[in-house]
Amino acid sequence: MFSTFPRLSLVLSVLLLSACASAPRPASEPGCPGCKPAAPVATPSTAPIASGTAPAPLPLGRPLLSASWGDLPGWGNDPLGEAWPAFQASCRALARQAVWQPVCEAARGLGERPAVAAVRSFMEARLLPWRVVNPDGSREGLITGYYEPLIKGSRTRSKAYAWPVLGVPDDLLSVDLGEVYPDLKGQRVRGRLVGNKVVPYYSRADVDRLKDKFAGKTILYAEDAVELFFLQVQGSGRVQLPDGSVVRLAYADTNGHPYQSIGRWLADKGELRVEQASMEGIKNWAKANPNRLQEMLNANPSYIFFREGPSSNAGPVGALGQPLTEGRSLAVDPRSIPLGAPVFLATTHPNSAQPLQRLMLAQDTGSAIKGGVRGDFYWGFGAEAGALAGRMRQKGEMWVLWPRDQVPR
Repeated sequence: MFSTFPRLSLVLSVLLLSACASAPRPASEPGCPGCKPAAPVATPSTAPIASGTAPAPLPLGRPLLSASWGDLPGWGNDPLGEAWPAFQASCRALARQAVWQPVCEAARGLGERPAVAAVRSFMEARLLPWRVVNPDGSREGLITGYYEPLIKGSRTRSKAYAWPVLGVPDDLLSVDLGEVYPDLKGQRVRGRLVGNKVVPYYSRADVDRLKDKFAGKTILYAEDAVELFFLQVQGSGRVQLPDGSVVRLAYADTNGHPYQSIGRWLADKGELRVEQASMEGIKNWAKANPNRLQEMLNANPSYIFFREGPSSNAGPVGALGQPLTEGRSLAVDPRSIPLGAPVFLATTHPNSAQPLQRLMLAQDTGSAIKGGVRGDFYWGFGAEAGALAGRMRQKGEMWVLWPRDQVPR
């Protein structure tokens, strides 16, 4: 793609789109749990360290410090067998990396349903924990939640089903900056071509204003605009059709505009108090203010495009390219935590002081999931999962589990 644009034009495009370079899924802000993007799998170093030598803290890249199993609160109480399917899913991607190949081969030998004690012995024998820290050296960070929603929709437009669910437009350009600038590997911008220049792609308001232009890319029609908005925020979900059948929608691409919280917009406008700006509060405000519905939605210029996925009872596919596992998949910043790696999480249940300490797998990413100790907890499918995700905004600590005698990079 780059060969078709002059280098100067590319640089100007990067400047125009710099605010749009991150993946689309935001964190759980008021009324706004996240959605997921596709992203490349990080490839850690395979260089071994001398046996018996304590690995040094990592410079610049991964903010990880050597730790011991005794540092992990609740490690001995976690029913690790519940995490084994998620670990096997990660291994389907990690086994292509030399550093993980022996571990994943040995994991296959334990079978599909090993006992909890066998899983714990396996982990402790083959892996070591590394504490995740923030750039300032602090050890706590924000843990939010997300889920897979179910909304109602139809294949045909009607008064009851009026809100289009769009596929990827033909004129949307997705530019991988790493192809020209290796230091920007994994950074991607979106735009459209006007003459010989790449300019930012249409915002949410533009997509609504130019709805006829996008009519040919309609996959389905949703019953409720706010429900569709939250499905976009999550980045994947299911749509129940009038005949009772269910269509699976998967993230396909984004317009590249930065995410803005409509809950925050309502609070800033004085329409709702911050504590009222939950999903339910936003839905109630929309019902009471139908004439301002589009104004509220347009406060978030980001727009997600979908593709129809195969029917399955498995979780949605995350950034690792594997289905997410309810209660065991975690979205992370891959610049801090290698995608696919096991991560021990010590936090609390949503809006509670009850400990939530368990083995997770770093299988997803998100635009607001940035920094060292920062995670988004996948709660699963449906309304109950959505309620948990919407309430989760907890402090937490994290440890990456990495093959012995290897330094994560």
